[in-house]
Amino acid sequence: MSAALGGRQGGPGPTGLLQLMAAVPRAGWRLLRVLLHVLWAYGRSYLVWPRLDEQGWHDETARWSGQLLTILGIELTVQGQARPGAKLVVANHVSWLDIVAINAVVPSRFVSKAEVGQWPLVGRLVTAAGTLYLVRERRRDAMRVLGMMSKAMREGHTVAVFPEGTTGDGHGVMHFHANLLQAAIDAPAPIQPVVLRYSDPEHAVSPIAAYVGDTTLLQSLWWVATAKGLRVHAHILPLQSVAHADRRALADLLQAQIADSLPSRNH
Repeated sequence: MSAALGGRQGGPGPTGLLQLMAAVPRAGWRLLRVLLHVLWAYGRSYLVWPRLDEQGWHDETARWSGQLLTILGIELTVQGQARPGAKLVVANHVSWLDIVAINAVVPSRFVSKAEVGQWPLVGRLVTAAGTLYLVRERRRDAMRVLGMMSKAMREGHTVAVFPEGTTGDGHGVMHFHANLLQAAIDAPAPIQPVVLRYSDPEHAVSPIAAYVGDTTLLQSLWWVATAKGLRVHAHILPLQSVAHADRRALADLLQAQIADSLPSRNH
């Protein structure tokens, strides 16, 4: 188990094992603080969050998310500025950390699979944060979620989606599915593209953060907790109007914009 968890920090060889042993105290301390940070938010989700107005919720979300990145030893770099008010945030998808990074910069209501709402501790926090749940087993549920997204944006909220539908390795962008973009067109609300990139002292695009393949959440959390010098870059691109837009053409345009803002694999 230890070798498997430490795989991205140097592998099972002597050097990798030494690096892993040196990282264990750091990771243990970080993970303990993460648990306390989550428990603190769990309590506030009952005692404080229900009384917050919209600005209070934004401030609380951004502060808590930024603190979580700091606890994990991740430095946040932001380029650009998001438009205030209703909008659809569209971003490339690399890791579970993407949600934390976006919320630290542009507090948003995310679309998530319904199972997340049943997770211990985290499910309560995600639900209290206004997450819109999609039941993937129901073929027509996407239409219901589209309606909820449009309604949220018409009421002035920011909603966020990952049009790739799955995570990639961070070097490029996979095909953007256009369906969820229809919510912005229906609202109507502009789209705020956000480019996410993770780096470390040795890689412009870090393999540590990528939550891909057969990687488990436990492994991913361990790799992040043991990492040194991990940084997340959030590049906020110019706002994109949806006036007279076709959702498929819009998806292609956003995919190209975000892909062009990422370093090439040979960088």
